[in-house]
Amino acid sequence: MSTAAAEDPRWRRIHPRTVLVTALVTAGVAAGAAVPVVLGLSGRFGYARAVGWALAGAAVLIGCAAAGDYVRWRRTRYRIGPERVDLHTGLLLVKRRSLDRTRIRSVDLTAPVQLRLLGLVTVRIGTGEQAGSESTLELDPVTRAEGERLRHELLDRAAEPGSGTHREGELATLDPRWIRYAPVSFVAPALGGAAVGGLLQISEWAGVQGEVIDWVADRFLDTPLVWAIVVMAGAALAAGVVGALGLWVEMWWNYRLEREPGGTLRVRRGLLTSRSLSVEERRLRGVDLVEPLGVRLFGAARVDAITTGLAKDEESQGADHNTLLPAAPRPLAEVIAAEVLRERRTPTGAPLTAHPRAARSRRLRRALGAVAVPVLTLAVLGAVLTPVLLWIALACAVVFLPLAVLLALDAYRALGHTVSGDYLVTRSGTVRRSTAALQRTGVIGWTVKQSCFQRRAGLLSVTATTAAGAGAYTAHDTDASEGLTFAAEAVPGLLEPFLERS
Repeated sequence: MSTAAAEDPRWRRIHPRTVLVTALVTAGVAAGAAVPVVLGLSGRFGYARAVGWALAGAAVLIGCAAAGDYVRWRRTRYRIGPERVDLHTGLLLVKRRSLDRTRIRSVDLTAPVQLRLLGLVTVRIGTGEQAGSESTLELDPVTRAEGERLRHELLDRAAEPGSGTHREGELATLDPRWIRYAPVSFVAPALGGAAVGGLLQISEWAGVQGEVIDWVADRFLDTPLVWAIVVMAGAALAAGVVGALGLWVEMWWNYRLEREPGGTLRVRRGLLTSRSLSVEERRLRGVDLVEPLGVRLFGAARVDAITTGLAKDEESQGADHNTLLPAAPRPLAEVIAAEVLRERRTPTGAPLTAHPRAARSRRLRRALGAVAVPVLTLAVLGAVLTPVLLWIALACAVVFLPLAVLLALDAYRALGHTVSGDYLVTRSGTVRRSTAALQRTGVIGWTVKQSCFQRRAGLLSVTATTAAGAGAYTAHDTDASEGLTFAAEAVPGLLEPFLERS
């Protein structure tokens, strides 16, 4: 850091408690690592000496980590100027980075539990450019008051005219009854499998994996194999449900969606780790009504923002980085979508154009093929190797063929598209149904795809490309003529040069 920069009163340091935070986190890691170390060394050196070695190693680790973070604190400065935001850091490799304030699109605050206990937050200032970490400045940590000051100062925008009658302030708050949608998400079985894998891994570390497996086998010694599998799967699923409930509470407790003066949507949530995410309405290009299968069966949906300025490094933080409303009753989700878009009615609720029956046939063929190939493979192997595989093939056919047909029919019913006011709307999916309403002015191009099988069936897929959200929104397997007409009407003048009208 230059002397001039150090003497400039506009330059600020991150908070010195960062050294304490690093020491506490490292102590937690050291405590977790000390348990297997003590168990491994106690048999060779004795329990007392093993504990002594573990404590000495932990002290060295904590001291080195705290010293390194002290150097980082001493060498880190930031400045909020009238035109730019500057960050200088580093000792051996000095980094000096600067962002133009007019290009700043997000100022997000995150506070894990160790920071919350000390009244600190991490501030991420982003431009939304797809340039990785170079488009983001991170101040880790500052006080919560300083974080709020930076957020208000950097996102302060003059209120845009013509905002309509839609209210500012609080748009939605947490309803604890929404927790009932957590167990029916795909997170529950995934967490159940992770719990089983974690139990086996820990038992292997402790050297008792064989004993654990034998104990489980003894419990089902007189139980038929099928029922044993059912009971163990049920236990894993129950563990997954408990984990899904805990994860939902951690992610969405204290949830609140607000519209701030000047046109900024702010989402605040989190129990242990508090998060504050901001989305400028001027870079909002639409909304996506997402209905995973289990949630949809209970009449719920979540609302995601289709917005520009979410860089790849921000997207990597989690799947809910752009979620404005967690899974909630669908009528409420449509109301919130309309409020977010400042529309009287949400475009996602507009009647959609159905797709031809040929699209249904394509989905049925795909679904039957996905089941038939592994079933026939098992049947062939069973005929060659063992009849047990024949019975497994039969069971798979009985269970999965009807399920595949139902999912294929549901996927066909989900297909639809339309133009509703200033938005084009596309819907597709069965395991994860998505109804996306995208501003027509946000479309920067069209991609038209037609395979040889689609050509024979008179179908094609049209994709609206955009700089927002997922980057592409597709109307799958539309009637060839109707799909091109839809694209031409949605964004007049963009596709016409490539069309021949009869």
